[in-house]
Amino acid sequence: MPVPTTTLDVDPLAKVLEPPPDETPAESEARLVAEAKAKHVSERIDEEIEKEKAAEKRKAKALKMLLLGQSESGKSTTIKNLQLLYDPEAFRKERASWRAVIQLNIVRSVHVIIDAITHERIDAVSWSLPDHVPVQTDLLKLKMRLAPLLQVEHALTRRLAPEGGFAEEEAILHDREASYADRSHLVREVAINSTCAWKEILGTSSRTSEKNEETPDGHNSSDPSILLNACAQDMQILWNDSTVKTLLKRNNIHMEEVAGFFLDSLERVTALDYIPSDDDVLRARLKTLGVSEYRFKIKPEHGPARDWRVFDVGGHRSLRSAWIPYFDDMDAIIFLAPVSAFDQKLSEDPSTNRLEDSVNIWNYIAKNELLKHTHLILFMNKIDILKAKLESGIKFSDYVVSYGSRRERENDVKSVTKYLKEKFSGILREKSVISRPFYCHLTTVTNFKSTKEILTRVRDVLMRKHLEDVGLL
Repeated sequence: MPVPTTTLDVDPLAKVLEPPPDETPAESEARLVAEAKAKHVSERIDEEIEKEKAAEKRKAKALKMLLLGQSESGKSTTIKNLQLLYDPEAFRKERASWRAVIQLNIVRSVHVIIDAITHERIDAVSWSLPDHVPVQTDLLKLKMRLAPLLQVEHALTRRLAPEGGFAEEEAILHDREASYADRSHLVREVAINSTCAWKEILGTSSRTSEKNEETPDGHNSSDPSILLNACAQDMQILWNDSTVKTLLKRNNIHMEEVAGFFLDSLERVTALDYIPSDDDVLRARLKTLGVSEYRFKIKPEHGPARDWRVFDVGGHRSLRSAWIPYFDDMDAIIFLAPVSAFDQKLSEDPSTNRLEDSVNIWNYIAKNELLKHTHLILFMNKIDILKAKLESGIKFSDYVVSYGSRRERENDVKSVTKYLKEKFSGILREKSVISRPFYCHLTTVTNFKSTKEILTRVRDVLMRKHLEDVGLL
């Protein structure tokens, strides 16, 4: 008995596609050709859609770059260069926020000098040193007049992180056997947690301060600028004092080499209407703890713009364990080695030479399995300070024994940087898990013009490598 057919058993699409019952052979052939063409077009469209999806997926992956180096190597200044180069409008909107940081840098520099004077007198009495630098009465009076600046330092710290979003480096115990340069953190340096939104805090506090009591000349009475401006002449006298110069030199304190040095520009930066310039912001120092991430939309000379994620991690020895989680899936590392520090020790470990420490870190990242596909870019930084030191007569070979093993090597920038390039490139060649090109640049990251050219070259190299890696080249 036949089973009755219901409408649910009939495929409506098949019904529509059925050839007409009275179709001739010629019509059938034409229909089949048309259907084949339509199917081919449909498949081509599907292929293009899949290609576009795959390309979009590859394009969505941001290029990730990590900045590494010890403390005071220039990582934060490199970030500021990137901001000025690829987001200049936002960078300049934040310039006013850096004023408090620069004021803190100034006060801290004065604090270092005052501390050196104090310890010179203490050491002279406690250790009966025949070679101590005699401190005259006028200098002691000057020190007393500048004492209120130490309260400004405290107030500025509270403004930058009013709710405890800061920390201070541990003071190194006073030890006459160590040079003062190794004891310089008796003046503790403020370090802001990376999670602290200090720029926003300063913006809010500056708007609130407009409601506070003003002086007759229209300036806010609680503004540290007023005291800094009033003390400007005394600070200039202190900095230019011959006894201070002798004291700093004898204790191997080179304040001009440290980020955040503004004592040669006191008249300008202590003016009541002072607004930091781009160069001032690049030179300003604010130490951060933790990891900071920055995002940029960067367009190469040819091709579409791409997203970049740049990570700045703390360089202090106690923070280096936090580097490892960022090694995975990193496209590039810019490693900053402050080569001018060949005659200095780590503040956290006075037994370790800073240049030696940079070499050890480079060795560590070169052989790290997680970084075998990561492009390593070396910035031999602070070349300007290196040049000044060598020209002043400081011998590189006195601190780097292997350099002095060959007498023909000169004590100049060209010879020293050639030696260092060979040192770093040799480590990469010998220790790298796979063969990689050696990218090296001589940098002074406080100089935007020269750093801009270097970062542009780095951008082009990394963009091309990134396109090759994702199969677009």
